[in-house]
Amino acid sequence: MNTAIGTFPRDAARLMAAAPHRLLFLVGACNILAAMSWWTGWLVAARWGGITMPQPPLPAGWMHAIIMQYQVLPSFIFGFLLTVFPRWLGHPALGARHYLPVGVGLLGGQVLTLAGLGGNAALLQAGALFTLTGWCIGTFWLARVLINADNFTWHAASALAGLSFGIAGLVFYNLLLHHMDGAVAFAALKLGIMGAIVPIYFTVCHRMIPFFAGNVIRDYHVVRPNWTLAAAWSLLLAHLGLELTHAYASTWIADAPLAMLFTGLLIAWWPRAPMPPLLRVLFLGFAWLPVAFALFSAQSLWFLLTGEFALGRAPAHALFVGFFGSLLVAMVTRVTQGHSGRPLVLGKVAAFAFVIVQLVAVTRIAAELVPDSLGWQAVAALGWIVAFLPWVLRSAWIYLSPRADGQPG
Repeated sequence: MNTAIGTFPRDAARLMAAAPHRLLFLVGACNILAAMSWWTGWLVAARWGGITMPQPPLPAGWMHAIIMQYQVLPSFIFGFLLTVFPRWLGHPALGARHYLPVGVGLLGGQVLTLAGLGGNAALLQAGALFTLTGWCIGTFWLARVLINADNFTWHAASALAGLSFGIAGLVFYNLLLHHMDGAVAFAALKLGIMGAIVPIYFTVCHRMIPFFAGNVIRDYHVVRPNWTLAAAWSLLLAHLGLELTHAYASTWIADAPLAMLFTGLLIAWWPRAPMPPLLRVLFLGFAWLPVAFALFSAQSLWFLLTGEFALGRAPAHALFVGFFGSLLVAMVTRVTQGHSGRPLVLGKVAAFAFVIVQLVAVTRIAAELVPDSLGWQAVAALGWIVAFLPWVLRSAWIYLSPRADGQPG
C-alpha cells in the first residue's frame, strides 16, 4: 500500500502529460465546482445571511463573470483545441511541452484568483497574470500549427481569432486590477463573451456537430457552409461594437439575424432519424443559442420602446447556463469518453448533469422576472453544483486513470 501511495503522484503526473485534454479538462472540471461554490456562498450570504463571505477587491458580480469567461470555460476550450487543431490541419500532434505550460498557467491563475477573492488584491493580480500567460502560450502554439500546417481550415482561423479577442479582454482585466475603471471592466467583460467564448463555441459546433451526426446517422447530409461562419462573426462583432458604445436600443439589428441564422442551422443540422442520447444532447444544447439571441433581440427592442431592461440578465444566462453549460456537458463528455477508450455513450451521470443544467437555466432566466430575484439566483447556483458534482467526480477519475482500451493518450 505504501508503494502504491508513493507512486500515485508520479503516475498522475505521467497521465496528465499523456494528452492535452487530461490536465486542462481536470483543471476546468475542478474549477466548475470551486468557482461556483464561492459564487453560491456569496449569493446565499447576500440573500439570507447566516454565513460571512469577504468582499473581493472587485465587485463580486464582475469576478463571477471574469472567472467563468476567462478561467473555467477556457480550460476546456484549450484542452479541446490543443487536441483537434493538429487533426484539422494535418499537423503532427502537439507534445507535453506545448500544452502543459498552458495547464499550469490556467491552474495557477484559478488557484490564485480564488484565493484572492478573500480580499487580497495582490493574489488577484498574480492570478490574472498566470491566466494571461496560459492563454498566450496556448494561442501561440495553436497559431504556429495554423501557420505551419499543410492544410487550412476556416474553423482553425476562427477559433484562433476568438482566442485573440480573449487575450485582449484579459489585458483589460489585468489593467482593471491596477486601476478601477468601469469602462475598462465593461470592455473586459464584453470582449470575453461576444469576442471570444461565443465565437469559439459556435466555431466548434459548426465544425463538430455535423461531423458527429454524420458518424452515427446513416445517409446524413452534412451542411456546413463557410458563409454562415463569416456571417456569425460579422453579426457578433456588430453586437459587440454596439454594446461597447452603449447602443443597447440597436443591438437587435445584429441579434435578430443571429437568432435566425442559428435557428436555420439547427434545422439544417437536425437529423431526420432517431439519435443516440450523446448526439441528441449536442443538438438540444445548441438550441439554446438561438433562444439566447432571440431574448437579446427582445431585450433591445423593449429598451428601444421603453428605455427599460425588462429581461435583465436573462438573455445572458440563457447563453451562459443554457448554451455554454449544456454543451460543456455534451461535448466534454463525448471527448472524454472517446479519448479514454470508452464507448461513445452519454451515461447516467452525464444525463443527470444535462437535465439539471436545463432546469438551472430556466430557473436563472426566471430569476430576473420574479420578486425575490437574489433568492432564485442562489437556488440556480446551488442547482449548478448539484448538476456538476457527480459529473466532475466521474470525469476526474477518468482523467487520472489510464485509457480503458490500453492505448496511449
